[in-house]
Amino acid sequence: MDKLLIRGGKPLAGTVEISGAKNAALPELCAALLTADTVTLQNVPGLQDVATMLKLIRNMGAAADHSDAVPGTVILNAGGLSSPEAPYELVKTMRASVLALGPLLARFGEATVSLPGGCAIGSRPVDQHIKGLQAMGAKIVVEHGYMLAKLPADLKGGRARLKGANITTDMVTVTGTENFLMAATLAEGETILENAAQEPEIGDLAEMLIKMGASIEGHGTRRIRIQGVERLHGCTHRVVADRIEAGTFLCAVAAAGGDVVLNHGRADHLDALIEKLGEAGATVTAGEGFIRIQARGRMKAQSFRTTEYPGFPTDMQAQFMALNAIAEGTSTVAETIFENRFMHVNEMVRLGAKIQVDGKVAIIEGVEKLSGATVMATDLRASASLVIVGLVARGETRVERIYHLDRGYDQMEAKLRGIGADIERIK
Repeated sequence: MDKLLIRGGKPLAGTVEISGAKNAALPELCAALLTADTVTLQNVPGLQDVATMLKLIRNMGAAADHSDAVPGTVILNAGGLSSPEAPYELVKTMRASVLALGPLLARFGEATVSLPGGCAIGSRPVDQHIKGLQAMGAKIVVEHGYMLAKLPADLKGGRARLKGANITTDMVTVTGTENFLMAATLAEGETILENAAQEPEIGDLAEMLIKMGASIEGHGTRRIRIQGVERLHGCTHRVVADRIEAGTFLCAVAAAGGDVVLNHGRADHLDALIEKLGEAGATVTAGEGFIRIQARGRMKAQSFRTTEYPGFPTDMQAQFMALNAIAEGTSTVAETIFENRFMHVNEMVRLGAKIQVDGKVAIIEGVEKLSGATVMATDLRASASLVIVGLVARGETRVERIYHLDRGYDQMEAKLRGIGADIERIK
């Protein structure tokens, strides 16, 4: 397995290109299943999760090809889709595969999707997905590890369609909102999603669906209204910039020190994080298509609590904790979204961090220095946090099991090298 070797202690300076958002690209690839026409997605990040989703789409009989002329462009056509099934062999490696359920059911009237496998950071049940689609008229049973979904035959002999419904989820669910949003575009009548997730990636998915002919209002709020249409057509859409990648680089610069410009970064998607970085002592400025961070000296520790967007994102908790580990003062971090998202703590302690965990709260006593060590990544965002502590630790840090990192960061070590980090991938 590949590893990262980091020699810490170097400030960061220069420019980083922020890639397209993984959490927007994955549902948007699934949205291409809603039409028989060609869909072109631009700014698609080169990630392992994206490769897995493309493999899943091809496995169904659809075409999905990278453009030779324009890097980051994927051309999809589900006109010849022959098997509306997502098998366990593919779904087990990526929980976002459940996003195929809504589009397949809406367009073909049936779908067979494996239950996702376990997740290191905690339980992410699919019961809300099933509940919502059942409210739209789907018959769904779970057998032998698969969700078998089917629409009742239309008594008039027409194409079986989902029915519009009022759906209120028991908790805010991003993938659930995305599944219902896609399914409702081809449903008969109006669907209203209450308690909907408000993440920018959902808004970007809605904008893509509107380009395909969908009628959607209220995306970006807790209440989304969708008026179903008979069919959707193809479109060209550019994937929104990855706010979590941008946030990770912001934390890295704040921790290591320096002056870096993030091209394509969206500051309006990172309000909660940027506010905390400012309070910590960093200077963050932004304009059309860029974010600039300047960090000099030791930052001041900041306490925070993760919550749904637009609050502090759970996907940035580990990275900011890395900053707190070497900041001045003591901070507390409360994790409210996932139950097992402190697994990076033991690895940070190996480098000399002083962190204690009590249930869903971590108490971090900032230290002036960390020492390089060998650490092991346990999940995607934890791996990014270990890279950050490696950038500031004295000596060499080796981060093992970085296949987690490759799931969500496009050429992270190359981008860090470009702004002055001493980091290399060891095969």
